[in-house]
Amino acid sequence: MTAPGEEEPVSSDFVRSYVITGGRSLPSSDELALHTLVTLAPERTPPLGAGPEVTAIWDLCAGGYLSVAEVAGHLGLPVGVARLLLTDLAEQGHLLHRAEPPRAQNVDRATLEKVLHGLQSLIS
Repeated sequence: MTAPGEEEPVSSDFVRSYVITGGRSLPSSDELALHTLVTLAPERTPPLGAGPEVTAIWDLCAGGYLSVAEVAGHLGLPVGVARLLLTDLAEQGHLLHRAEPPRAQNVDRATLEKVLHGLQSLIS
């Protein structure tokens, strides 16, 4: 219990985004799109004084390529904050990124019907 005029201690695990980003503005979506795949650069060590979010990104990306959206989802961070942290790591040379995979091409209806009939003949 607190006396009048005293503030109650913060009891939440919630950390505001501007605290994590150091008050910097978020990068544009052109720099790292949601589909961009990221992984750790070979033979790198975590940056000195890395915060808990950067350490968590380091652990996640050590297993191979993940999309920016997956990193944000696993960490429970807003996508913009995750993109900013990932951009920092990439600029420091700790992170490799690949362009998003190309979009699927449209296939004409006749080809799709041939595939459908082929599958139906295999089933029956």
